[in-house]
Amino acid sequence: MADKMSREQKEFLTHQVQRFFHEQRGEDLGNLETEEMIDFFWKQLGPILYNQGVQDCRKLMLERFASLEDELYVLEKPTATGR
Repeated sequence: MADKMSREQKEFLTHQVQRFFHEQRGEDLGNLETEEMIDFFWKQLGPILYNQGVQDCRKLMLERFASLEDELYVLEKPTATGR
């Protein structure tokens, strides 16, 4: 997992978090405190979200491999031994 996000990503998230706090809680956050909050959640949530993405990918790949295996059996030609 990437340890750092791009400056553009951080600026976008800073704006989004500030807007959320302003609209939902009536609080105005400064850039520094917002960026510190984003860094905290990035460190805390990043590995969890990354691992979930890996698990989702693993599940999808296993489903695709099972489907591919079924398709390969269909391609087999009958033989005298019955297989």
